[in-house]
Amino acid sequence: MAPVAPVAPVRPLIAVVDDEESVRRALARMLGALQFEVDVFASGQEFLDSLRTRLPDCAILDYRMQGLSGRDVQRQLALANIHIPIIIVTAHDQPALREQCLADGVLAYLAKPLQRERLVGLINDALRLRSAS
Repeated sequence: MAPVAPVAPVRPLIAVVDDEESVRRALARMLGALQFEVDVFASGQEFLDSLRTRLPDCAILDYRMQGLSGRDVQRQLALANIHIPIIIVTAHDQPALREQCLADGVLAYLAKPLQRERLVGLINDALRLRSAS
């Protein structure tokens, strides 16, 4: 019998959607160092198009982007009945917008600059939700 190679553990896939390259790069580096698999997207539409091939375990969406906003993306996912835990991030924190996003089912709404511990905790919450469903 031929030896069987060990199966590599599946790393959770996190999608980072932000139109600022420096933010995408920083988040990808930080999350990769924490053993997450990370896909980065420069636009909401690019992210939505990617869902034909695979779904992430969690998505981090910038609220303000050219084209589709993070909230637009969240709404399109809901209309398509695609359930992915979503964390909205924004440089323009607005309490009313925060309330609207959370009421629409977003897991969290965070103001930039992001606090690493808070973000990682929320990603872990998202992964627990995803595994429970």
